[in-house]
Amino acid sequence: MHIAVSGNIGSGKTTLTIKLAKHYGWHAELEAVENNPYLADFYEDMKRWSFHLQVYFLNSRFNQIKRIRDSGQSVIQDRTIYEDAYIFAANLHKSKLITERDYDNYLNLFHSMINFVKAPDLLIYLKADIPKLVGQIEKRGRHYENAIRIDYLKNLNAHYEDWIAGYDKGKLLVIDVNEMDFVAHPEDFSSIVSRVDREMYGLFA
Repeated sequence: MHIAVSGNIGSGKTTLTIKLAKHYGWHAELEAVENNPYLADFYEDMKRWSFHLQVYFLNSRFNQIKRIRDSGQSVIQDRTIYEDAYIFAANLHKSKLITERDYDNYLNLFHSMINFVKAPDLLIYLKADIPKLVGQIEKRGRHYENAIRIDYLKNLNAHYEDWIAGYDKGKLLVIDVNEMDFVAHPEDFSSIVSRVDREMYGLFA
């Protein structure tokens, strides 16, 4: 079983991935954030470091997918390879923060990889508005995220909404987390688990 948790920066993806993995006794594949050599530089100067960052994430995610496929385990993945291309790289291109040449190069690499990728059995999308995202980002206090602009988050949210509206690669569960705190309130986490269970039992049937 392969479940992936998707959502904007600050939506709670990583936290939910860890909590669901613990609940089900499955392996968690987390996003390469803390050891990412480009992330801090990117938020300081997006135009200069956008291509480097996106290629790093793409390679990291592709290796994740290979580990998931080879492991034979049930896995919960923090963000998908589709988001790298259709949300983050696309947003950088639309915002003119990545050159046409670099974007074409990136997309060629992505399309070469995607032929070897199997979509998750279930995609969970955490839907969160800007105030929720900003509150979560501030709460976790990563110094390099202080430079994230509101318009950057808004543009990412717009890309997410478009991508989710047309998602057709497998089962999809949309969870509105605006009024939720699944860390502080166990009942919020239980309601998410109940919805995931319903989706999974449908997959197993």
